[in-house]
Amino acid sequence: MASNDWFDKDFYKVLGVSKDVSDAELKKVYRKLARQYHPDSNAGDAAAEARFKEVSEAYAVLSDPKERAEYDQLRAMGSGARFTAGGAPGGFEDVFGGMFGGGGGRRAQAGGFEDIFGSMFGQQFGAGGASGFSRGPQKGRDQTAQVTLDFDTAIHGDTVQLERAGGRPLSVKIPAGVADGQKIRLRGKGEPSMTGGEPGDLVLTVSVRKHPVFTRDGLDLRLDVPVTFHEAALGATIEVPTFGGETVKLRVAPGTPSGRVLRVKGRGVTTAKGTGDLLATVQVAVPANLSADAKKKLEAFAKALGDENPRDDLLARARG
Repeated sequence: MASNDWFDKDFYKVLGVSKDVSDAELKKVYRKLARQYHPDSNAGDAAAEARFKEVSEAYAVLSDPKERAEYDQLRAMGSGARFTAGGAPGGFEDVFGGMFGGGGGRRAQAGGFEDIFGSMFGQQFGAGGASGFSRGPQKGRDQTAQVTLDFDTAIHGDTVQLERAGGRPLSVKIPAGVADGQKIRLRGKGEPSMTGGEPGDLVLTVSVRKHPVFTRDGLDLRLDVPVTFHEAALGATIEVPTFGGETVKLRVAPGTPSGRVLRVKGRGVTTAKGTGDLLATVQVAVPANLSADAKKKLEAFAKALGDENPRDDLLARARG
C-alpha cells in the first residue's frame, strides 16, 4: 500500500462492516466477498481481481487482533494527515513523533519508512515502498468427519464412499489395520482456499464396530476359548477359529487353569509395521446340568482329591 493510503484507506468500509464488528461476523463477511470476487469465479475480470485483493488486504489486518489494534490507533491519531517531504508541519515527522514519543523524523531518516512499519506490523517492505498487508495465498481450513467401519474392513482395509455436504461423494482408501479412534488425514480434501491457496485437509476419525468373537489389542487379536473341565484337567487338542474363518489346532496342557493364554503366531493384524498374533484365553466351562450318575461320580472324584483347598495360598497372602 502506498504511504498516503494509510490514512485514506478505510478497511472497515472496504468490507462494509462497523468498527465494532465481531470476529465471527468479520469472517462471515470476508468469506462472502472472497467467494464473490475470487479470480477463479471471475476469469479475466481485472476489476474483480483488484476488489478481491482489496478485500483480502483489509481482512488480513482486521482479523489479527494485534494488527487491528495498531491500525485503529494509527487511524485515530493520524486521521486526515498526509505524509509530506522535507518534514513540513503536520507531516510525516509530526505524526510519528507523537506516536513514538518524539524523534519520529530522525527515525524515519535513519531507519527509513520501512523500519517504522516493519516494527509496527511485522511486515516486509521493499525498496519500492510498503508491500501491504496481503499475506499471499492462504491454505484452506481443515475439515473433520467421522467414519464407522466394520471390524473386517478395519482389519483388511478397503475403499469406502463418504457423502459430503452437498451430496458430493468422496472415495477414501482405508489402510489395513486401522484402529478404533485412529485419525486419517486426507491431503487436499478439506475446505477450498478463499485466497487462491491450496485446499485444506480432511481429518477422519475412525470408529470400528465390535466383533462378536474377536477383540483388538494392538496388532494382536484376542478371543476367549471355553474348554471342559476334563480337557483342562487331563489335557486335550482343541480347534480354535482364526479371523480368516479357518481353524487351527491348539494343545491344552494337563492342569491348564482358566485365564491361561495360548498363542498362535502370525494370525493377528497385519500392517506396514508388522503382524500380530492370535491370543486365545482359556475359560474352563462348568456344566450347568448334571445327571444323577454324573453327580455321583463327581462327588466320588472330589472325595478322592482329599481336603485340598485351592484358596489356602490366597488367604495366607491376604493376611500378610
